Amino acid sequence: MFQDIKRTFGEAFSWTLSVLPLGRRTARNIFLLAVILLGAYFVLGHCFLLQLFWLYLAIAVFAAFFFRDPRRDTVFADDEIACPADGKVLSVKTEDDPQILVVRIFLSVFNVHIQRATISGRVGDIIYTKGSFAFANNPAADKNERNLIKFQNGDKFAHMEQITGAIARRIEAWVKTGDEVKAGQKAGMIYFGSQVAVYMPKEKVRVVVKEGQSVQGGITVLALWK
Repeated sequence: MFQDIKRTFGEAFSWTLSVLPLGRRTARNIFLLAVILLGAYFVLGHCFLLQLFWLYLAIAVFAAFFFRDPRRDTVFADDEIACPADGKVLSVKTEDDPQILVVRIFLSVFNVHIQRATISGRVGDIIYTKGSFAFANNPAADKNERNLIKFQNGDKFAHMEQITGAIARRIEAWVKTGDEVKAGQKAGMIYFGSQVAVYMPKEKVRVVVKEGQSVQGGITVLALWK
């Protein structure tokens, strides 16, 4: 029985071992504020200080949870295109260019927010575009602030676009033009609720995910090369 309880707690809190350094620092600083508030409560006895303690403690835990970086070692086959992000598939369709198939994925604040390379190959241009801050699951989000990372291998490409949401205000690319990458390799991060889009040549791929499907970056196969 003790082993079962230990295993259950281990599975429930294993994510705490994968928190990024920024998440650990943020959570630690907020936790210290919570401790100060708790100390003030014991000295002054004001109930609102205790309420603030619990609030800051919850924020500290959420900060750590948001910045988790789970280990993912999936090896993708040459004909597979890796899903770049955790979340739910919003749409699979052509948009402005009838030759380009676009898969859009919505990331809630509870999803892992690290993005990953879609294919093995080379990083091409990385194009940042200023924009608005519509909610990431809104069709107008394609005009939001965004960062396009071009992944290509010969005449094949599966470009990945990091798109901010109504809350997000920061995008990071962890790769640079000219880098060699493997499918599923960590490539960047968007902070808080956001959207990721993948652009692929319509006639060369067969998408295997569906609208409404939950997907995982670096684990789910997004599409197959024909």
